[in-house]
Amino acid sequence: MSLTGSSLDFLSEFILTLSSQFAMKDLGPIHYFLGVQITQTLEGLILTQAKYARDILDRAQMTDCKPMGTPMMAKTKGLTSIAPYLDPAHYRSLVGALQYLTLTCPDLAYSVNFVSQFMHSPTEDHFKMVKRILRYVKDTVDLGLHFSSNSTLDLYAFSDVGWMCTHLTLHNRLLHISR
Repeated sequence: MSLTGSSLDFLSEFILTLSSQFAMKDLGPIHYFLGVQITQTLEGLILTQAKYARDILDRAQMTDCKPMGTPMMAKTKGLTSIAPYLDPAHYRSLVGALQYLTLTCPDLAYSVNFVSQFMHSPTEDHFKMVKRILRYVKDTVDLGLHFSSNSTLDLYAFSDVGWMCTHLTLHNRLLHISR
């Protein structure tokens, strides 16, 4: 179990309460947990999976690959290969590893989810997509999540209003034309 909080006094009291009810040992400040490296700073916590990402690249024999700036092509409609990938277990292993990597790399979630849909019978094109994701991982291997200790619990959302208005106007025109 890993405990964290903004008040050291509260944490100490909570650990004392737990230890009075359960046999436990305090291992001190956390640095590494289930493949996630945790760095504590004055501003909060930084979570990365750089070592895990490098291990995936090594397993895929792509440690020296050329980095890629995006994890997925803009359009996937060009996937025409029906040639099955010869080692589906390897495909599943890499995609499963990438799924765990999304814990600290949420920017991979969409593309990894997309390639996960073909685990039952991957093709050569699907494996090319996995390789592209891995090239993106190579480019972003040292990035992670920062949890600020000074932030509020306010929720913020951002959108591209210009795109949304254009899209809705176009949609309304299409509805009007079809009537």
